[in-house]
Amino acid sequence: MISSIFQCNIIELSKINDRAGNLSFVENSKNIPFDIKRVYYIYDVPGGSDRGGHAHKNLEQFVIAVSGAFEVSLDDGTNKKIVRLDRPFMALHIQKGIWRETRNFTSGSVCMVLASEEYDEKDYIDDYNKFVAFTQK
Repeated sequence: MISSIFQCNIIELSKINDRAGNLSFVENSKNIPFDIKRVYYIYDVPGGSDRGGHAHKNLEQFVIAVSGAFEVSLDDGTNKKIVRLDRPFMALHIQKGIWRETRNFTSGSVCMVLASEEYDEKDYIDDYNKFVAFTQK
């Protein structure tokens, strides 16, 4: 089944307020609809730069702006939308089969990604024309 960008939503994570600071958390299959198999983060991206430009056949992701801000451009082969992430308690759930690009990073941004699968090079579609063909199946 091919996903739609309309299935990619912002999820508000649990947040505990304290005079010493705030704490947000993610728990497998509770406030995230999959078990986390991989966590990685992107940092030291020059301000205004872009990253990404790929889709995954099977992998789902939660993308969080742990620090700073950036935009995520989503494309399902028919529809497109841009989501701005700029709060560490907000996560973007990206479904499988969605083309994504991250861009317009502010200086000092940290992008954390929680993934439903371990890294698998065969799961990536990094050519847009192949992605469009994949969505037509």
